[in-house]
Amino acid sequence: MENTADKKIEEMKAKISVLNEAGKAYYQESREIMPNIEYDKLYDELLALEKETGITLANSPTVNVGYEVLSDLPKEAHASKMLSLDKTKDVDTLSAFLGDKKGVLSWKLDGLTIVLTYQDGKLVKAVTRGSGEIGEVITNNAKVFANMPVSIPFKGKVVLRGEAIITYSEFEKINAQISEAEAKYKNPRNLCSGSVRQLNNQITKERNVQFFAFSLVQAEGLGDNSSASPAEAAPETNSRKEQLDWLKSQGFDVVEYKITTAESIQQDVEWFASHIKNNDFPSDGLVLLIDDIQYGEKLGNTAKFPRNAIAFKWRDELKETTLQRIEWSASRTGLINPIAVFEPVELEGTTVSRASVHNISIMRQMELGIGDTIKVYKANMIIPQIAENLTRSGVETIPHKCPVCGGKTELKNDNGVEVLFCMNPSCLAKQIKAFTHFVSRDAMNIEGLSEATIEKLIAKSLIKELADLFHIERFKNEIVEMEGFGEKSFNNLVASVKKASHTTPVRLLYSLGIPNIGVANAKNICKSCGYSWDKIQHLSIDELTEIDGVGNIMAQAYVNFFAEEQNQKTVKDLLLEITFEEIDIQESEEQILQGLAFVITGSLEHFENREALKNLIESWGGKVTGSVTSKTNFLINNDALSGSSKNKKAKELGVEIITEDEFLEKYEVKMDA
Repeated sequence: MENTADKKIEEMKAKISVLNEAGKAYYQESREIMPNIEYDKLYDELLALEKETGITLANSPTVNVGYEVLSDLPKEAHASKMLSLDKTKDVDTLSAFLGDKKGVLSWKLDGLTIVLTYQDGKLVKAVTRGSGEIGEVITNNAKVFANMPVSIPFKGKVVLRGEAIITYSEFEKINAQISEAEAKYKNPRNLCSGSVRQLNNQITKERNVQFFAFSLVQAEGLGDNSSASPAEAAPETNSRKEQLDWLKSQGFDVVEYKITTAESIQQDVEWFASHIKNNDFPSDGLVLLIDDIQYGEKLGNTAKFPRNAIAFKWRDELKETTLQRIEWSASRTGLINPIAVFEPVELEGTTVSRASVHNISIMRQMELGIGDTIKVYKANMIIPQIAENLTRSGVETIPHKCPVCGGKTELKNDNGVEVLFCMNPSCLAKQIKAFTHFVSRDAMNIEGLSEATIEKLIAKSLIKELADLFHIERFKNEIVEMEGFGEKSFNNLVASVKKASHTTPVRLLYSLGIPNIGVANAKNICKSCGYSWDKIQHLSIDELTEIDGVGNIMAQAYVNFFAEEQNQKTVKDLLLEITFEEIDIQESEEQILQGLAFVITGSLEHFENREALKNLIESWGGKVTGSVTSKTNFLINNDALSGSSKNKKAKELGVEIITEDEFLEKYEVKMDA
């Protein structure tokens, strides 16, 4: 019969396996397979078992620091092992840790720890923390961090540590530029990690990485130079605070901090907590460091932790609530994620009613069922999560049909994690780009409908076809709760949709996303049909190829598009929602620029912008292109003597360069005063 000790060892092995898998997923694969609070709970349970048994296994996360680096960047061993910090969620523990000493309390930034070395006032080396023993050399990348001083006043050798981060606003900006959902970054830390470890530092520079120093390791070489200025002299101090101040004098941004004592620690922690919601940078807690350097060093280290510092993790505000339902959110990759919807509760000053469950594996682990009593919290006081299911009634039925298209779903194993996929290649959730194109400026021009908002509306099954966008007012409650939206934004969106419902055949034709039908071709096709939509929709291949700029391949794709039953339904439903504006069709003799090709460059004086001049030229039968070629008739440029590439190309090809005034005079254009 298995004895108690053996059972505890087996229990430890099971917890180690789960924790190491979760750590690998988070740090190496940018995935999340369990909530933070569940990881911390397992970690603490493992630690308690190790203390109880006196046994610590070699692969335990309580003794292993970090993970092996995997990139092709050069590797380098650190001069001394970089230890992680012991942690607590109890302010009284912080007070006891300080005793009668002063401490430096600062943000625990959530990015990538970097060790910098300066020699002769120049940055000569930057190495990531890596495994704690071996890091990756990223010197060229560090030199392009947005706020990194590449030269400093001090000319001796300086070694310091700090955190490379990417702000939330920069994270949102970069993710908004990525069209594919699977390519989007999960959080600022993952984006920062990938940006710092690029092989091409131009990419790093474009990511706007920032660096905040938090520790001076070494500064030597000029300590005896009495004629040196304070900035040029080595900091002969026994204070961590004074070291940070000296680093600031060298041009570094240092992590925001407060000097604290056992008596003031509670108040100072509350100050940091009150500022989290206004921060643009990611933080997962605080760091408390003893200010007295010599005293702190005498304390020594444990196998994993230094004894002169401790990390404080926010004690999550937990609230009990009732699980009302599971919503299934489909994405453009086909992945369908469970979303827990529960009775609204107040957490960290805001009302929360939804939380991602991430995947089917977590849903099964928690045995989530409708009506269960659950505890919810905000991870790092920001992201709603489920901490625990108290009643565990059993997993709610996993849908066999996609919530968006009704197609068949399938459970798959993704690196040990069970996930649900929609198997229909034509699923609407996979057609986000078509919706994004439809609302774009040159198409229906619906302002306020970002790709992210469209994706959320489709995932919630609120819109199922393009025509549904014209009934956006039906989804007020859902939209005003979305990030970045409020009552005013919603009203602006409704007004934009209403305005877009009065449109032109050209805009509608272009918005349908027919292969190779750009704005210019849409204009030519509509003009050839006298702007009659019935004629536009029923053009034959022969009729299309007679139109300037339309070839056989384009014509075939055009005819195929309107022959498809689903597309016919889409167009039919759209025509019920829109009204075509009346168009003043020019008589053929008024097409005075027919057959002429123009290029416009530089600033204009008589027209609001180049688009306005372009519209005039095209309304008179002319064509406007973006580059000068042998087929260009005129380059319109008010600075005919400029050395621009377009001017040079026009002169090489013998293309006539005319000013805006010369164009107006040449074609007898009368501008309003």
